[in-house]
Amino acid sequence: MSQVAALHADVVEPAESPLTPESWGKLGMWIFLAADAMSFGALLAGYGALRYGSADWPIPSHVLGIGLTAFMTFLLICSSVTMVLALASIQREDMAGVRKFLALTILGGLMFLGMQAYEWSHLIHEGLGLTGNPWGASLFGTTFFIITGFHGAHVTGGVIYLSCYLIRSLLGRLQPRHVNQIEIVALYWHFVDLVWILVFTFVYLL
Repeated sequence: MSQVAALHADVVEPAESPLTPESWGKLGMWIFLAADAMSFGALLAGYGALRYGSADWPIPSHVLGIGLTAFMTFLLICSSVTMVLALASIQREDMAGVRKFLALTILGGLMFLGMQAYEWSHLIHEGLGLTGNPWGASLFGTTFFIITGFHGAHVTGGVIYLSCYLIRSLLGRLQPRHVNQIEIVALYWHFVDLVWILVFTFVYLL
């Protein structure tokens, strides 16, 4: 019997995989965000190269509405705060708080998109387009609409993403055990907010 016991003692039990469905979801989101960060990085790098090589590139602060976009930036920062509060609420099993803060985050995103639509319509009315710019280099309009439009598409996707979870919560299908799902959507929303700060700095301020 002692020999059998010794043989069993030498057998190494297979280690359990540290990856769970929840961690796979987070890993997938991190991979997506890393790829997305490279896309935004390429767009901003291209913008910088075109601006550096242009002799008649307009000064953004003289053309774009800095006050409006500064408020848009403030809104997105506030929406990141409400997203943090939504996550904190589900961690303490306060589902009413989850619904409230998800709704506030969605509202912040919708207000941002509304202001961006107003900004675009105002600039288009003044003559700025994908191939035209009354203040100088035509590529200014091209890069402006591509970069801000690409980010606006991400905000739109984020609003839809958050709305799905708000609806699930209202239907009683979002429970405290789904905290990892809120963590994943929070990762996406914080990324969108961080990217906008970079866009605001490079496209509007510099």
